[in-house]
Parts: sequence; structure tokens; C-alpha cells
Amino acid sequence: MIPLRCQLGLNGLNFFSAAMQTAFGPFFTVYLTQQGWSQVNVGVALSVGTLAALVFQLPAGWVVDAIHLKRLSTALALVLLAIGSLIVFETPYWGMVLTAQVVRGFAGCLITPAIAALTLMLCGHAAFSERLGVNGRYASLGTAFAAAVLGAFAHYLSDGIVFLVSAALVVPALASIVLFSGTDRVPESDHAAVLHPRQRKQQRLRPWNIFRETPLHIFAVCVVLFHLANAAMLPLVLNELAKRGGQTGFVVSAAVIVPQAVAVACSPWAGRLAERLGRRPVLLFGFAAVPLRGLLFVSLPDALPLVIIQALDGISATVFGLAMPLIAADVTRQSGYLNLAIGSLGLAAGLGATASTTLAGWIADAFGTPLAFLFLAFIGLASVGAVWLAMPETRPMPPLARRSAMLTA
Repeated sequence: MIPLRCQLGLNGLNFFSAAMQTAFGPFFTVYLTQQGWSQVNVGVALSVGTLAALVFQLPAGWVVDAIHLKRLSTALALVLLAIGSLIVFETPYWGMVLTAQVVRGFAGCLITPAIAALTLMLCGHAAFSERLGVNGRYASLGTAFAAAVLGAFAHYLSDGIVFLVSAALVVPALASIVLFSGTDRVPESDHAAVLHPRQRKQQRLRPWNIFRETPLHIFAVCVVLFHLANAAMLPLVLNELAKRGGQTGFVVSAAVIVPQAVAVACSPWAGRLAERLGRRPVLLFGFAAVPLRGLLFVSLPDALPLVIIQALDGISATVFGLAMPLIAADVTRQSGYLNLAIGSLGLAAGLGATASTTLAGWIADAFGTPLAFLFLAFIGLASVGAVWLAMPETRPMPPLARRSAMLTA
């Protein structure tokens, strides 16, 4: 059982790290526009951030694997997030903003595997699934909290102040890490990722050996299809609503809050189910929400139905956020290169999401938005089919079941 202070520390770490990253959403675009940036320059800045997130996925995972003190790698990621926010606040000029995007891109790639590794080290592989669900709950609460607080600061003071507030959140985030100690880790026999990097090097397996794991490749294909179907849906339907003169201001806020509320309610429950039933049933349920959402968006709904449909995005996001580190832990329990595996899946997600917005936008312009949603729904259905037909169950067999299987073999 994970100690109470470690539970509180993980809750706070997930809450504040998610809150720190919220400023680089819509607030970032609005702030640069207010500073006189053209839409082209804003687009370049966003593209630099996207490119940095793609480039740094694998290196960031390798760095976390190479650092034995996971608290140190987590603290490094938090400090880099704060530095990126301070750069934008202090000097919102071309070169410095692009530098901030690169710094934030690396920090964002670092923070996900760092928290996952720290969680595994504190709770062990058997409790990892349920704890990831709790992590997701507090990350969603942190995002919702930050959206409300930063929105209030932007309204009553200025849009730029949100980056100073975001950087200040590094203090409680770092304080959460203080609640952990070196004696809180699980035994080294629990998972190879818990071993010291020097001990892993003594094994015959090397980091690149994870790419020989067939389930990792299959899941990476599923991840690409999932994000290829999912990423463009909300921007596309919001654009159509804006063209019809809909209440886009209300919908943008509600479209963020509703999925976060679903994640808060469902994340721990999804984690428990993934441990009891296995990974595949939960994956199928979460992935199936994507094509259903695409089909419902074909009708180009008005504001209220759109917000209700966004609850499906909360379901799929909950499952994906749980599955990525969980399946990475399953397939690396022998090699221990957990964070490199998470980085490779993050790269797959980034590639799928980047292609999604471009491809769906082209189809919408050439053939109409309803057809674009049909295409996205078809890709989402393909992701469900890939999980159903090709994805193996990666959950480790319980000790009693393993013993029975050996006796009957």
C-alpha cells in the first residue's frame, strides 16, 4: 500500500503540473495576438511547439530512463515548464517566444514519462493501473482549476499575467515532490524500470530492444489511427459553428470543461477495470467513443448538442491517458526502458494528431465538412478494428493464474 504522504504528493504533482501547462493553450494564442503578432506568425510559433514536441519525445524518454532519481527528472521538467512561461511573460518577442516553445516542448515530453516512472517506483506494477487512473483525475482537476484561475487573471488584469501565474505554480508542484523519499520505492524485483541504470546496462537487453516488442508496434499503429481520427474533430466542428454564427465563446469553454469533468469521474474507475478485466476491453470501449463522436458531428450540431457530444471525448481521452503508460509498463517489465517506450508512443500520437488537422481540413475544404467527419469516423473505426483484431492482452498474468497455467501446461 502506497503511503498516504506519497498519495498526497502524487495528487499534488499531477494537479499542479497539469495546471502549469494550461497557459500554453488558448491563452497563448490570444496573448500573442494582443502583442501585435499576425496570424501567420502565431501559426509558426504553434508549429514550432508541435515540432519540438515531436522531436523530443524519444530523447526525453531516454533521459528519464538514464536518471535513477525520478524525483530529479520530474523537478527538472517542472523547472523547464516554469522557465518557458517566464520567457513568454518577460520578452514576448519573436526569437524568445520560439525559444520558449522549444523549452516547453522538451519539458512537456519530459514530464509525462517522469511522473509515470515516479508513480511506478512508488506503487509497483500491480497497483500501477489504478494509480494512473487517480493521476488522471487530479491532472484533469488541475487543468480545470487553471483554466478558471488563469481566465480570471486574464479578465481582471492582463492576458500576459497568466504566464507569470503559471510559472509561480512550480512552487507547490516542487513542494509535492518533497513528500517522497528514497525509501518509498518498491523492491527492485517489482519491475525492471525500478533498477538503477547501471544494473540495466549489465543486462543483455539495451534500450533499442524495446522496438522488438510486437505489442508495442501494434499499439503504436492503434495510437496513430486514434489521434488521426480524434485530433481534428473539435477544431472542425467549432469552425463550422462559428461560420453559422453560433455561441463559440460558450462552446470553447464548455468543450474543455466537459471532457475534464468526465475524466475526473471516470479515470480511477477505468484504472481498476484495466487491472481486473485487462487492457483490451478498456481500450475497445475508449476507442469506440471516437467513431461514434465523428458520426454525431456529421449533422453539424448546434452549441448545446455539441457540448453534450464532447462527453465522448472525455471517455476516449481518459482511456488513452491511462493506456499509454500502462501498456508501456507491461511491455517493458523485462527490459525496464519504460520511459523510452512512453516517448515512442507519444511520438506516434503526435504524428497522428499533426496529420489529422491537415488532412481533415483539406477534405472539408474540397468535399465539405460532413464528409470530413465521415472520414474521421472511418479512421476511428479502423483504430477500434486494429485493437480488436491485432492488439494482444498485455496485462501480466496474476501469480495464481500463472501457477495454474504452468501446472496444466
